[in-house]
Amino acid sequence: MKPVTVSIDVPQSPEQVYGFLDVMAHHERFTDHYLTNWRYSGPARGIGSCATVTAALGGTKTDVTIKVIEADAPRRIVEHNVSAAGRRLAHGTYALEPLRTGGTHISFTYTWVHTPLADRLLAPVVRTTMRHANHTVMRRLAAELARHVSAAES
Repeated sequence: MKPVTVSIDVPQSPEQVYGFLDVMAHHERFTDHYLTNWRYSGPARGIGSCATVTAALGGTKTDVTIKVIEADAPRRIVEHNVSAAGRRLAHGTYALEPLRTGGTHISFTYTWVHTPLADRLLAPVVRTTMRHANHTVMRRLAAELARHVSAAES
């Protein structure tokens, strides 16, 4: 299946955005509209940080293990996702680019590596559902970044 990419521009610097995204527990704050029941393992941040969550999308629920496999501060974080009892493998990649006017362009790309047959047959619906959920993630991430950075500056 073709990857799904969503993005948003925020006023925070790439270093501030990376510092926030690098902590796995922070992801719960902007994804809990469809990822719930967060259970953490490994280090709190960086390569090896891991969470198992329950994803509720498209009328189905499944556990997903999310593990950071690559971290290139302050530009990129790559997560490996395993769900559907190992039948669905994917990567989620956050890419951070400084904006000329200040701030950061954040993009998130979800790339399926291996998918169950049902996902492939329903690819347009699956991709649309993921795109919609991740657009919401980006808006919520922007709001959480604003709260987090202003709290850190107080």
